[in-house]
Amino acid sequence: MEPWGTGSFENDAAAAFVKEVLEDGPAALEEALEVVLDPDLSELEAEEGARAVAAAEIVQAHLSGDTASIPDADLRAWLAQQGEDDLSDLRDLAIEALDRVQGPGSELPELWAESDDQADWQADLQRLRVGLGG
Repeated sequence: MEPWGTGSFENDAAAAFVKEVLEDGPAALEEALEVVLDPDLSELEAEEGARAVAAAEIVQAHLSGDTASIPDADLRAWLAQQGEDDLSDLRDLAIEALDRVQGPGSELPELWAESDDQADWQADLQRLRVGLGG
């Protein structure tokens, strides 16, 4: 995973994930969130973590109606087409996934610990968690 910023979509894995969401819809979001919550997964790779963060950002944007954090115009258009309840059942899953991404055994916090941007990354995840109601 190559990051170029601390935002949810500012890395290669999340940028590629957007294309999956546009092709597969809510199923791609659910899969990205469920992968990180697999109880048999002892170590969470950065790529899976980044995809889960991007999925949580998409869910949060849909629930709040605020797509300012969504940089892709096609993804914003896709979100506008989703019904009011289409993604609401993913809220709790997204909060759990964010907890796992930030928790022990996750590669992302280790990578950001080596960066001057660690506090910004953590603040962005906290903003996202609060936006989801967690």
